[in-house]
Amino acid sequence: MKHIPIKLGPLALLLTIISICMTTLGILAFSTARADWRLAEEYGETVRTRYELEAQGQSFLQTASEALQQGKGLEMLADIESVEEGIVWRTFEQGAFRLRVGITGESGILRVVSWRIQKEWELDEDLNLWPG
Repeated sequence: MKHIPIKLGPLALLLTIISICMTTLGILAFSTARADWRLAEEYGETVRTRYELEAQGQSFLQTASEALQQGKGLEMLADIESVEEGIVWRTFEQGAFRLRVGITGESGILRVVSWRIQKEWELDEDLNLWPG
């Protein structure tokens, strides 16, 4: 029997390159999945905060509606921020989010004039895209 010699140089080089590529892709996939998980948790917390603010605002509207049904004025509500031109304003804050609600009670009918959720935002001065 005649033995044919096998040259392992090119095969070993190919397997080394494939191993390096697979390791790199695995690390990238793991870091991407971790970043996606962190972003999903942050988004979930944002949605939870917004829903809690919405619930507080709806509770305020219910209290205002009950006050109107009892014949009381909206100015008599507790914890109102201000009354301007017949509009009663109330602000709810949670974390960086703020819900500002404006209502009026014309002719005994509750009407929402403004319902705005805002988040405090500051410009990141450290971000320098153009050094020139």
